[in-house]
Amino acid sequence: MAVATETPFHVLAVDDSLPDRKLIERLLKTSSFHVTTVDSGSKALQFLGIHDEDTCPVSVQADQLEVAVNLIITDYCMPGMTGYDLLKKIKESSSLRDIPVVIMSSENIPSRINRCLEEGADEFFLKPVRLSDMSKLKPHILKSRCKEHQHHHQEQHQQSDSNSNSNGSSNPTNNSSSSSSDNSNSRKRKAEDNEETSPQKNRSRHS
Repeated sequence: MAVATETPFHVLAVDDSLPDRKLIERLLKTSSFHVTTVDSGSKALQFLGIHDEDTCPVSVQADQLEVAVNLIITDYCMPGMTGYDLLKKIKESSSLRDIPVVIMSSENIPSRINRCLEEGADEFFLKPVRLSDMSKLKPHILKSRCKEHQHHHQEQHQQSDSNSNSNGSSNPTNNSSSSSSDNSNSRKRKAEDNEETSPQKNRSRHS
């Protein structure tokens, strides 16, 4: 019997330095991640389906579109679009904001680290990145998947509530119309009864 293998998590690695890009790719693959590497923030956005205003749209291959990105790890210092700029773009996107983002930098500057974390980064790694750092990635991916499931359940719950409300709102109109018809019928019966009893009262008076 064939044993079902778990699909590896897909990580998008962004770094303008070729040696650093090769290093992070090797570490991620050693940790059983599926890896896609790009050399700029603009190319990362294009891969994710978001085009920066200053760049021309490029076609993304179909096989790339079919692979969901589970985590983005990006260098901070890059020409053009920095890792911080890329982070902000991702968190501003309603379709991408739940993807965990990890920032890397060779400079240990607390204000930079805090700014990235406040903007929504999940981790800040100091270069050179080590194999032990890779173990910190999976918990963020699992946490983001839980968020996705929660959002999915909330949307389903809201849809079911709206459906039940629309069904419930239609019933009272039916009930009110039926009750009004019942009232009109009862009034007719009372009028007929009064017409039948009034001659009897007149007869009793004459007698």
